[in-house]
Amino acid sequence: MCSAVANTCLPPYQYPDLFVDGYSCMIAGNYESITKLEQIGYEDVNKNKIYVKFICTEQEVEQKNTWVINL
Repeated sequence: MCSAVANTCLPPYQYPDLFVDGYSCMIAGNYESITKLEQIGYEDVNKNKIYVKFICTEQEVEQKNTWVINL
């Protein structure tokens, strides 16, 4: 989560959910982005020019590739 007004981003938060592929991770990441923006609200998002960026990264867990969201 970042603010264009403050020109800073919060440290990334890694979601505990694991995904089987990049597609499902990206869908969940976009959903979480919308949810966070709705929680912050219209006024604060616009006032602080808040934007969300995230990346899905592949990680090996117990010799199995899984994906996680870093929002």
